[in-house]
Amino acid sequence: MIELQDVCKIYDGSTRALNGISLKIEDGEFAFVVGPSGSGKSTLIKLLAGELRPTDGKVLINGFDIGKIKNKDIPYLRRTIGVVYQDFRLIDNKTVYENVAFVMRAVGAPPRIIKKRVPYVLELVGLKNKTRRLPNQISGGEKQRVAIARALVNNPDVIIADEPTGNLDPARSVELMSLLEKINGLGTTVLVVTHERELVNKLAKRVIAIEHGTVISDRTGGYYLDEKEKIQQILV
Repeated sequence: MIELQDVCKIYDGSTRALNGISLKIEDGEFAFVVGPSGSGKSTLIKLLAGELRPTDGKVLINGFDIGKIKNKDIPYLRRTIGVVYQDFRLIDNKTVYENVAFVMRAVGAPPRIIKKRVPYVLELVGLKNKTRRLPNQISGGEKQRVAIARALVNNPDVIIADEPTGNLDPARSVELMSLLEKINGLGTTVLVVTHERELVNKLAKRVIAIEHGTVISDRTGGYYLDEKEKIQQILV
């Protein structure tokens, strides 16, 4: 479970990135976090991944309190979270298989478990026939699938995807969201941070909208409203 209780994050003593955010995402949910550039989305991801600590308030994820977590416990936190970054962060000189296996080796998984788990996850994301390819030998959509496989391979409780469709065309974006829905259907909590309005509206999941570091809307089956629609909604 993810829970934020009146969370504030201030940089350099004056720049307020998050301003009293409170929300809860239950186990097994699929939710979007949307908002314009500078709204606080990236800061939220870094807090959930344990890269930052809140200035005030509580950030709770999978039983860990980010504000109080000891540095030695952060690797245990990160085993419960898979993060998919927009820039993929693949290792150029390692194959698709090796990129995914590397994440398991980093947490000390035994070789026999790696040998069994990596092919399963690569098949799940549709890359069964690309295991020996290097990153420069596959498409942008396939690189994103490798990034998802890598986030998924340690069987995390939560997948956080940061602008996962930012480098993809509309058709590939829909395919990727279908894959994330499939992963969610297996019981993994999925949190997608994005600014892609049309994609969010097409799926009609829970939508948490952030502006100026605060939650301005949180609706299940909601939509990513534009400015005109926001005004109309207020008037109604």
